[in-house]
Amino acid sequence: MNATTSQLARAIEAMSVPGILVDHRLIADGDELALLPAEVAAFAGSVLKVRRASGAARIVARMLLSRFGREPHAIPKSTAGMPVWPDGIVGSLAHDANVAIAAMAAQTEFQSVGIDIEPAEPLAPDLLSIIATAKERDRIEDDPFRGRLLFSIKEAIYKAVYPVDRTFLDHHDVEVSLADSTAVVRHGRVVRFRHCVASHVVALAFIPVPGPAA
Repeated sequence: MNATTSQLARAIEAMSVPGILVDHRLIADGDELALLPAEVAAFAGSVLKVRRASGAARIVARMLLSRFGREPHAIPKSTAGMPVWPDGIVGSLAHDANVAIAAMAAQTEFQSVGIDIEPAEPLAPDLLSIIATAKERDRIEDDPFRGRLLFSIKEAIYKAVYPVDRTFLDHHDVEVSLADSTAVVRHGRVVRFRHCVASHVVALAFIPVPGPAA
């Protein structure tokens, strides 16, 4: 494990949520060969770097499945672009140019999870108004690095919300509070999240299964 992955591993562990497994992998030459026959067709028109990153993310996901005591399983991409998980599992995949990441939980505990990873680099200032609402911009004082963090959190929240509500969200449809690690979606759903910053920004959003009193 090199310095980048060890630093990121520690940061991911520090943001852990009971019941949700998260792991990552440096994308490597040949990872595209990890795509199983049921997965590869969805990437037939994709460039090599996309196939490679998608294969790397599925390597991580199959490692997490083994920690649930499950056999390796194909994780195809749906027509909506979301991964299709084995029965009883909810999960999410993400990658940037260098690192692939996966999150996974039991469907008995979580309705959905969403994961995103971004390079730990400032967001271009002219993109901040596209990503952040007026209230969010007031809170972060036009800090472009916080803009990158908001972008990652909103991507993770979309991935968590869509499988449950089948709702397409714009960035301004999600209002994030970094102070209490929650976000409110335009239709009123409140989504919890965790995040960490190391070599990369990672955001994890999750929707627990409602309890008896919910």
